[in-house]
Amino acid sequence: MNVEGHNAVATDTAGLEVLAREECLRLLSQAPIGRIVFTDQALPAVQPVNFAMLGTDIIIRTSPGSKLAQATQDTVVAFEVDDYDVTERTGWSVMVIGLGRAVDDPAERAVLEALPLNPWAPGSRSHYIRIVTDIVTGRRIPTRR
Repeated sequence: MNVEGHNAVATDTAGLEVLAREECLRLLSQAPIGRIVFTDQALPAVQPVNFAMLGTDIIIRTSPGSKLAQATQDTVVAFEVDDYDVTERTGWSVMVIGLGRAVDDPAERAVLEALPLNPWAPGSRSHYIRIVTDIVTGRRIPTRR
């Protein structure tokens, strides 16, 4: 990482701004859609999902019999959100790696059911997945001057 001067921004070897964990979590909490990365039949799979945050944990609703529900039972997963401006050629990306687990405890489910998490996809979405944010990284393309 390159850090020059007193108020300089840390950059990686590609010249991208390295985001602090706090900034990554702030951006994560503002994103409407994310992508969960999981393993499906020993192959990587990516699925876009809407989600909510509970503290620093990511909460997803899906159907109980879905591939996603089956693949995220006490399993390490990745989760990614991003935003970009095509005209300005700027943007950012945040990636989380953490343990995804099914929520079975009735008291915990009651807390999650109170979240503003309304699935966009049709059908019953009564299964909750909670991802504990362990590794959190982010990058931003700096504004061109």
